[in-house]
Amino acid sequence: MKKITALLVKKLRIQTGSGILDCKKALIETQGDIEKSVDVLRKLGRAKAKQKQSFFTSHGVIFIGANNKCTAMVELNCETDFVSKEDSFLSFGNNIIHRAITLQTNDDSSLLKTLFEEEKMYLVSKLSENIIIRRIVILHGTNITSYLHHNRIGVLVKTTSQSNQTLMKNIAMHIASSKPEYLRPDLIPSSVIEREYKIQLELAMQSNKPESIVEKIVKGRMIKFSNEKSLFGQSFVFDPQKTVGEIVIENNIDIASFVRFEVGELACK
Repeated sequence: MKKITALLVKKLRIQTGSGILDCKKALIETQGDIEKSVDVLRKLGRAKAKQKQSFFTSHGVIFIGANNKCTAMVELNCETDFVSKEDSFLSFGNNIIHRAITLQTNDDSSLLKTLFEEEKMYLVSKLSENIIIRRIVILHGTNITSYLHHNRIGVLVKTTSQSNQTLMKNIAMHIASSKPEYLRPDLIPSSVIEREYKIQLELAMQSNKPESIVEKIVKGRMIKFSNEKSLFGQSFVFDPQKTVGEIVIENNIDIASFVRFEVGELACK
């Protein structure tokens, strides 16, 4: 049995990133065998990681990366703002992004989470916080504009052809600020419209106004609701006298889709 020296503990800690006490315990258990100690710590790390899987994760970082074929965006969550700034956490997110833009598969999201599961579990053990690869989106093609706001809000906008980059960046910034959920009013699901209509009808009826007035009130509120929920219906933040839809038509832009991620918005869902 090797003597468990501070130097041996340090060597194992550098190699695994584990805490001093865990390293010492592993070395004692394996009688000073570094390789076996690494295995012990890996098992210990996985056990700790599983214990933390239910811990609440509302902090984190949005990562965006691109090559000449696609653009990817990832939300990586953790428990505290402190860990979200930690180098190994940021490096992990960048590794996911790098792999995301080099994958050649139709099942990008689930495959990526599987590929990085082992590394994630190790990081949970090292940082003593639950970490979740919350969501991943990969948009294929070259006509994609991205915008990242303080690493907390990320936006991707895909167009069918090349468009004015300055204007597209402004539209991406608008999406970050105004939080549209749908591209156009007509794309809002009927279930969403019906639920809102019932709410607005009930509220309008409480006014005790004639039925004809109630109908007008509900109609006006539903138009407002649809416009606020959709990108094309919103007033453009850089030119509030016009809607985004009007700006798009004036500049002959064909937006195919957009995606908006904000750190923590799905933490409670």
